[in-house]
Amino acid sequence: MKKYNVKKNLTLLVDFYELTMANGFFEEGMKDVEVVFDMSFRSVPDGGEYTIIAGLEQLIEYMENLHFSNEDIEFLKSKEVFDDDFLEYLRNFEFKCDVWAIPEGTLAFPGEPLVIVKGPALQAQMLETMVLLTINHQSMIATKASRIVRQAGDRPVVEFGSRRAQGYSGANLGARAAYIGGCAGTANTLSDKMFGVPALGTMAHSWVQMFDSEIEAFRAFARVYPDNCLLLVDTYDTLREGIPNAIKVFDEEVVPRGFRPKGIRIDSGDLTYLSNIARKMLDDAGYEDAQIMASNSLDEYTIRNILNQGAKIDSFGVGERLITSKSSPVFGGVYKLTGVVGKDGEIIPKIKISENVTKITTPGFKEVYRFYDKDTNKAIGDVVALKDEKIPEDNYEIFHPVYTWKRKTLTNYRAEKVLVKIYDKGKLVYDLPKLDDIKQRVKDQLNTLWDETTRIDNPNQYIVDLSQDLWDLKNNLLKKHGKRF
Repeated sequence: MKKYNVKKNLTLLVDFYELTMANGFFEEGMKDVEVVFDMSFRSVPDGGEYTIIAGLEQLIEYMENLHFSNEDIEFLKSKEVFDDDFLEYLRNFEFKCDVWAIPEGTLAFPGEPLVIVKGPALQAQMLETMVLLTINHQSMIATKASRIVRQAGDRPVVEFGSRRAQGYSGANLGARAAYIGGCAGTANTLSDKMFGVPALGTMAHSWVQMFDSEIEAFRAFARVYPDNCLLLVDTYDTLREGIPNAIKVFDEEVVPRGFRPKGIRIDSGDLTYLSNIARKMLDDAGYEDAQIMASNSLDEYTIRNILNQGAKIDSFGVGERLITSKSSPVFGGVYKLTGVVGKDGEIIPKIKISENVTKITTPGFKEVYRFYDKDTNKAIGDVVALKDEKIPEDNYEIFHPVYTWKRKTLTNYRAEKVLVKIYDKGKLVYDLPKLDDIKQRVKDQLNTLWDETTRIDNPNQYIVDLSQDLWDLKNNLLKKHGKRF
C-alpha cells in the first residue's frame, strides 16, 4: 500500500465555521455523535452529460496527514474562540471516519454521491472544504480535457496551460487531471516529476528572437535536437518565411544527420488555412511524415470547427481554456449532512429543503448502482438506493425522480456498485491505482456510453434514478418539513 510523505500540513485548510462548529459539537457533548455526509454535484460543466471523477488521491493524501501541530494549536488559541479542552482534543487528533468514494477515472452524474463520509460529527464536518476542493477542481479539468480530446479524435492533445493556471497548485494538479481526462502529456515539467504526466515541448518564440534571423535559430535548434526537431514557424511570417526556412533546415541539418524532422508548430493565424498550405509545402518537399501541431486559444469547439473545415493538423496544444476550464470554471459540488446515527445504530435521515428544487438534498445513507446491458455492455442508467437495499438480478423498474410517471422495467442487465470503501474507522483500506490505469479506466468507461450521450451539443440525458424506497423516504420528509402555500 502506498505510503505518503506530505511535507505541507494542510489540516487548517478548512472554512473557519468548520472549526467553530466542531468546537460547538465538543462543548455540547456531541463530538462522538456519528453522522453521514455526502458530496454530490448538481450539473455537468459546459452543459455536458457526464463527468470524470479525479482528485481522490490528493484527498487521501490530506486525510493521511491529518494532524494539528503545536503551531496550529497556538494559532487557534490566539483566536480566543476555542475551548481549551477542544484544543487539547485537536492536539491528540485521531481520524476515525469511514469514507466511500467513486474511484478516479470513473464517470459520474448529477445527483449521486461522489464521496460519503460516516463518522464523528466533529471530524466529518471538518473534511468539507478539502473534499470539495480536491474533487471539484480535478473533476472539472478532467471533464474539460475529455471533451477536448474527444473532438480531436485520434490526434494527441497536450496540456499547455501552466502559465495561465490559477496558481502553481492549479497548474500541477490541473496537468494531472488533464492527463486523466485523455491528454497525451503536459508542458509542465514538475507535473511529470510529481505524477508521471509526460512532459513535452520544444521551443518558444523567444528562441527565434534571440538569433539574428529565423533560419539561424532553426539551424541552431536542429543541431542541438536533430532527433526531435519540431520548429515554431509563426514568429514572423508563417508561409513566406517560417515554413520555407523549416524545410531548408530539415534538408541541411536534420536529414544529413540521419534523422527525420518531427514537424512544425503554428501558434497564430487562421489555423485551417495555414495548416492546409503548410501540409502541401511539406509534402512537396518530401516531408509527408512531418507533423503539424497547432496551438492558440483552443478548446473543444474551435478544434471541432477547424477540423470540420478540413484543417491538416496532427496534434494540438491546449492552454488556458483547458487548465482553467474557461467556459465553465466552477464545478458545483456540495457537501451536505444526510443522516445522523441514532443510539440504536439506525440512520436518522436528514434533508435540506430549498426554494430551488435542484438544491433539495437526498437524505439517508446511500449506495450507487450502475446498470449495464449484458448484450451491448452499454450503461443503461444509475440508481441511488439506500445502503441496505438489495437490487434484484432479473428485473428492476426505474422511474424519473421528478416526472415519476416515466417508468421503465429493466431486464437482461448487470448492476454494479459504483462507490468503493476508502477508509474503515480512519484506516486506509484502498490501494490507489497507477495514473495510467486511471487514464485507461476513463477510456473504458466512455466506451460504455452511447455516442448520443457524449456529444457536446444537446447530449442525450443519462438516467440517474432514486430507488422507490429512497424516493419514498425523500418525499415523506418533504411532506413533513415542506412549506405550505
